[in-house]
Amino acid sequence: MSSPVFAAERAVRIGRQALEVEARALTALAPRLGDAFARAVQAVLACSGRVAVMGMGKSGHVGRKIAATLASTGTPALFVHPAEAAHGDLGMVTAGDVVLALSNSGESDELNAILPVLKRLGVPILAMTGRAESSLASHADVVLDSAVAEEACPLQLAPTASTTAQMALGDALAVALLDARGFKAEDFARSHPGGALGRKLLTHVRDLMRHGEALPRVAPGTPFTELMREMSAKALGMAVVVDADDRVQGIFTDGDLRRLVEQGRDLRALTAAEVAHPKPRTVTADALAVDAADLMEAARITVVLVVDAEQRLLGAVSINDLMRAKVI
Repeated sequence: MSSPVFAAERAVRIGRQALEVEARALTALAPRLGDAFARAVQAVLACSGRVAVMGMGKSGHVGRKIAATLASTGTPALFVHPAEAAHGDLGMVTAGDVVLALSNSGESDELNAILPVLKRLGVPILAMTGRAESSLASHADVVLDSAVAEEACPLQLAPTASTTAQMALGDALAVALLDARGFKAEDFARSHPGGALGRKLLTHVRDLMRHGEALPRVAPGTPFTELMREMSAKALGMAVVVDADDRVQGIFTDGDLRRLVEQGRDLRALTAAEVAHPKPRTVTADALAVDAADLMEAARITVVLVVDAEQRLLGAVSINDLMRAKVI
């Protein structure tokens, strides 16, 4: 077969046509959601086990994605390969599960071979298919119509619009379940601890704060020279002034030092209490790290102190600490 001459304009035109076909498929899918979709959602909500998603070929690839989306949005799910299920993996499906079976034609041999076994097991079968009169549909308790008028493939052979419809219908199911379960951003973060959202919603100030000997702290009567030594040794760009019970009395920062120098004050004669800012910004150890970041941004500061209910110093967190933890 000889390679045709590449034509850029034709490639762009074909690509646009493909997107238009798939967009029309999704637009036509939405009005068809109704009682069957609601019953599918109810069946999953009533399930005491997991959603076992099945599909062959391209439908199988889509099924893996749907299972992953369900699992990450509060609905326990797994993908079971139909061919492997016929050789032992069907044991992954238990009586408390729900099966979501995907097949555009509804006539996948591998899938249809295990449907009678699933029926005997008593698990509800949700079918996502483009043919309501198919073998898969006839075995199903609920049929989700994923039919499309045409494929985006100009040969009408490669699954394109049909797999897009399956993917979108799976997303619709996951989102409806998410809403019905009252699933929140915090729940999403718990299943995505390594992601940006997880870090923002799961990382607390106590996880990042510096404490103990790493904290630069001085008594109110500390001479200015010793205050500066403490600041330099701990390299946080500040020192906290605390009383005998470790209650915060104030903070002295690099910025305060610059202002004193500009005023021409005799620094050697001053004490920590005389130079400290008396009302530093504070957070609790239970606060989210992202809230500490918001406080720093609003106040235009680079360090915030961590205190308990009695204003005793527990630690400090800096903008650099937040950046290293990828909270910001």
